[in-house]
Amino acid sequence: MNRTILFTVLLALSAFALTGCEQQKKTAKTTQAAVKKYVRATVLEGVVSNDSGVINTGTVEVIDENGRLINQVTVDKGHYRIEVPANTVLPILLRFSSELGTETLVTAVIHDTITQYEINPLTTAIAKAAKAMGGYTHANMIRAADSSVHAPDANKTTTGWRGDPSMQYGGWH
Repeated sequence: MNRTILFTVLLALSAFALTGCEQQKKTAKTTQAAVKKYVRATVLEGVVSNDSGVINTGTVEVIDENGRLINQVTVDKGHYRIEVPANTVLPILLRFSSELGTETLVTAVIHDTITQYEINPLTTAIAKAAKAMGGYTHANMIRAADSSVHAPDANKTTTGWRGDPSMQYGGWH
């Protein structure tokens, strides 16, 4: 009788330990993020604006998370068009600086399939908030966009925020 109880207890503990190991393996697999990068040279473009409207002149730089300059271009009548070299690892930032250095705006680039990015005070706030949340991940960018502008719950979806005026993290549906 004691052997049967002991055997049952050992069997239950073994099953519990194996389940824990399997759960740990699943957790380890899901936490590994795939490195995203531009496979080929890609052109990013968009408009730079502030609360007063389009900013006609300045410079847009492509920088990595460490602040290393990748490329730069001059803004022409508020528009920019800049090439990101092949094998550039994401995330990267598009950083605008006005000619006088009085204004700096940014937007974070986290997806290799999106090529149009607005750069404005809202994208700057979203990028700063995402960085403060732990980095420029899709989840952090969605949370940052959601918390940057107050939208009614009816204007949100389970896949992302519907009311993103920058149209980069869900857009207007």
